[in-house]
Amino acid sequence: MKFFADTADTAEIEELAATGLLDGVTTNPSLIAKSGRDFMEVTREICALVDGPVSAEVVALDHETMMKEAETLRKIADNVCIKVPLTIDGLKTCKALTGDGTMVNVTLCFSANQALLAAKAGATFVSPFVGRHDDNGFDGMELIRDIRLIYDNYLFDTEILVASVRHATHVLESARIGADVATMPPAVIKGLVKHVLTDKGIEGFLADWAKTGQKIV
Repeated sequence: MKFFADTADTAEIEELAATGLLDGVTTNPSLIAKSGRDFMEVTREICALVDGPVSAEVVALDHETMMKEAETLRKIADNVCIKVPLTIDGLKTCKALTGDGTMVNVTLCFSANQALLAAKAGATFVSPFVGRHDDNGFDGMELIRDIRLIYDNYLFDTEILVASVRHATHVLESARIGADVATMPPAVIKGLVKHVLTDKGIEGFLADWAKTGQKIV
């Protein structure tokens, strides 16, 4: 499963990219606003930090303006992935852009039927929001299972990009189901390495090594 960082913090992205664990980045208007920086500038910086897809979201709601915004965004870098909402106009824009060879991430997916529409529109990625789904009394992981089944039934190429990931269990369950990508805040990615037994093991090894009085360098 590919790991994307869900952030517009370039320092965090650079740190994660250095680990070799990062396959791409997703941004949205809220994350860009949180950064307090110019939208085009920060997107350009992010694209230079990672080789994989960088989702940059349109803010228009009508097809014509979405296409104009997408034209501006995809000039930023070759790895820009245009992010559009799961609406009729968004799907229309998705079809037009992917038909022209542009990567498209269809976002704000909350049902398997919506995901089916995104795949039929030729989406590169579909982003079901599991955390927000859970918040509203639904089972986010059941949504991922349904989408995986439907996509496998019809051999759709659209990748399932699990979004609104809140914790390690979301990541684990997404991998078990066979999701293609999970996009996470940097803190969640870093938290995956943590385990109390790993920490205890390191403490024990270091204590035993100290007793030898030796040095490696």
